[in-house]
Amino acid sequence: MGFGLGAFVPDIHGQTYIKFIAPGIIASSSMFAAVYECTYGTYVRMTFQKTFDAILATPVNLDDLIVGELLWGATKSVIFGITITVVVALFGLIDSLVIVLAIPVIFICGLIFSEISMIVTAMVPGIDSFSYFYTLFMTPLFLFSGIFFPLDTMPHLVSDMAFFTPLYQLVNVCRALSSGTLSYAITGTLWCIVVAIMLAPLTFKIMKKRLIV
Repeated sequence: MGFGLGAFVPDIHGQTYIKFIAPGIIASSSMFAAVYECTYGTYVRMTFQKTFDAILATPVNLDDLIVGELLWGATKSVIFGITITVVVALFGLIDSLVIVLAIPVIFICGLIFSEISMIVTAMVPGIDSFSYFYTLFMTPLFLFSGIFFPLDTMPHLVSDMAFFTPLYQLVNVCRALSSGTLSYAITGTLWCIVVAIMLAPLTFKIMKKRLIV
């Protein structure tokens, strides 16, 4: 996007457009890895493949099962995040090796996205209902998290709402670390840790209710 029509976009915050969007692509790829795994992936294992039934027939309990799903979703986030980071770095779009510090942040945000996705998975009546989640939640989240354009050009309501989304925080952490800046990265990381901890009890409660029924 930064080489075709994006080449005609003027510099944003002192960066070329391709360098501006590169960290956002790392963040969004990580997000979608966890979301797809813990929506369609979890639902298929739970409903069609009966994998959960087989697992629960062993000494593994519900808590272990849910933790495993969450950790696998977060791990896929890291795998995708590292892969895209390497590709972006090969194009010369990373200015600092400090970007490696984004890996644990990607893992934490992967947990958040996994938690949100599993909450939705536990609530949907059928697999077709995920289209509402992706259309009404994921698409606006993807478009208004500062990946493709700075949110300071948008109405204050949009930027204020975006601040409370995990993707916005991850995009800004990746963007800060790719340029070697640690100040915002620390704030964003703390925000993600707090949200991941807050969402965990709700995820366990709703998933247990779905699985027990």
